Amino acid sequence: MSKVTLFQFKSPEIKVIIEAYFDGEKLVIEGYDIGKSVEEFWGDSDYEYVTTVPEDEVKKLYPLMNVSEGNKDDLLRAIAGRFNTNTCYSEFNDFLSMNNVKSEGFSWT
Repeated sequence: MSKVTLFQFKSPEIKVIIEAYFDGEKLVIEGYDIGKSVEEFWGDSDYEYVTTVPEDEVKKLYPLMNVSEGNKDDLLRAIAGRFNTNTCYSEFNDFLSMNNVKSEGFSWT
C-alpha cells in the first residue's frame, strides 16, 4: 500500500485532499486545499500542509491504533478508519499531541 486517502472533497469552490503514507520509516500526513475559497481566505489559490512522524515515534502509534508493530499497511488502514473527515488533519495532530507522539509539521500557501 503506497498511500491512503483520509479525506477528499471537490466542489466548484474548493478541492481538498488529505493522504497518509510512509516515506521510508517516517509516517507522513499531507494535504492540500486549492480553489477560489482558498484564495479568498489565504490570498493564494492553494494551501499545503504536512505532518511527519519520525521512525522512533511511529513505533508508539502501533499499540495506540491496535496494530501489530511494523505492519505499515494496517497502520495506514487504521489511521484512515479513524481520521477521515474534513477535520482529520487537525484531529490527527491533536491525537499525536494527546499521546505524546512527537511530530514535525509545516504549511505554506
